[in-house]
Amino acid sequence: MQASLSEAPAAPRTGSTARTVRRLVQQSGIVIVFLIMLVVLAALVPDFTSSGNITGLLLSVTLTGTIAASMMMVLALGEVDLSIGSIVAFSGVVGSVAANALGAPLGILCGVLAGGAIGLFNGLVVAGFGINSLIATLATMEAVRGLAYISSGGDAVAILAPSFFGLSGASFLGMTTPVWVMFASFVVLGFVLNRTVFGRDVLAIGGNVEAARLAGIPVTRIRVAVFVLQGLLAGLAGVLLTSRMGLGDPKTSIGLELAVISACVLGGVSLSGGIATISGVVVGVLIMGCVQDAMGLLNVPAFYQYLVRGGILLLAVMFDRWKTGRKASVLR
Repeated sequence: MQASLSEAPAAPRTGSTARTVRRLVQQSGIVIVFLIMLVVLAALVPDFTSSGNITGLLLSVTLTGTIAASMMMVLALGEVDLSIGSIVAFSGVVGSVAANALGAPLGILCGVLAGGAIGLFNGLVVAGFGINSLIATLATMEAVRGLAYISSGGDAVAILAPSFFGLSGASFLGMTTPVWVMFASFVVLGFVLNRTVFGRDVLAIGGNVEAARLAGIPVTRIRVAVFVLQGLLAGLAGVLLTSRMGLGDPKTSIGLELAVISACVLGGVSLSGGIATISGVVVGVLIMGCVQDAMGLLNVPAFYQYLVRGGILLLAVMFDRWKTGRKASVLR
């Protein structure tokens, strides 16, 4: 009898351990996928792990990564922003025109503020008028792209201020300004989401907007603030891209919004709101970048690359839908 009593607690411990392992796998699944993918790419793709390619890979994801940090906040609200590609193009054109007329510092400031102004408009339309963010930012995407063409006279604007080029060309510890800006956006917005009242309010609104409103959270003000933040960061990314290219191009960044949303959803950000982690977004950005880089090294034709990117987005959305459905069934 004593032996049987002493052995009885073993089953609960085993069950508890199994549940813990299962929970860790669910939470870290995307990290495991990323690590497996790195091993496979390192083994099969020539020069993938070379220092030059890693540096180029980091630079190639700076545009997507920088904006993904703020898109994480928008999606956590339960909203979406399809206008970011147009904001990047418009901010770059405004920055170029202003830099040529007023000098590089004011040009950079004007470009960033132009993005913030579009973000403010999006926020007021979505939060103030209650317009669905998908429809509102789809309209803004078209209108702002038109503004970019109008501002540039229908053609790319060459930058005449030499110091504008130095913005993206400056290097520290072997990495250029765009890479450091991306890292900073990850750190700052990750801290805001996880360690501030504002971040907790964003997640609360995305989880249940009516409950958040009843709890006294200023829903409208926070929604507007998040869209302004999105616009400012897209504007900064647009200025940095323009500095790298040497001109403000109204045709740039078409389809950028799909890459950014794909990276966020891959990183576990829920399209229905309320769930987001900056670590997941970082991994999602790196997965998208590694896949793109590997296809380039393997000389995969461009039209196949479109197919792969579209497939990744579809799989990410399907996975998000599966997780949402599974969570709802557990709660029931």
